[in-house]
Amino acid sequence: MLWLQVYFVLKNIGGEITSTFDHPELVKLGHCDLIEEIMIGEDRLIKFSGVAAGEACTIVLRGATNHLLDEAERSLHDALCVLSQTVCEPRTSLGGGCAEMIMAKAVDQLAVKTAGKKAIAMEAFSRALRQVIFVL
Repeated sequence: MLWLQVYFVLKNIGGEITSTFDHPELVKLGHCDLIEEIMIGEDRLIKFSGVAAGEACTIVLRGATNHLLDEAERSLHDALCVLSQTVCEPRTSLGGGCAEMIMAKAVDQLAVKTAGKKAIAMEAFSRALRQVIFVL
């Protein structure tokens, strides 16, 4: 985990890892305007401000219990995974009740053009289609 953190810090400040300093002129040094240690609750964090890449972001999760924090971290991880996959592959497939909503919309449009008890039955069927999404 520490290796990954070092990698992300170096990527954002524009530096690189080097194993020797035999030729310091060949080493790419990173830059940031300010490095400071801050306290959030009881935790100490190192904050890099004015990074070269300007793309760094930190999300601090705080909660009353560890269970709550675990759930928040899982939810955040899921959202970030979806985001990264969407960036890698922008094509999407419709799901999550899309077909039912399209059918309900079509039935509603047809019910407007239909008269009598048949229109009431069509509207009820459209409502049922919309509820299928929540039931399943």
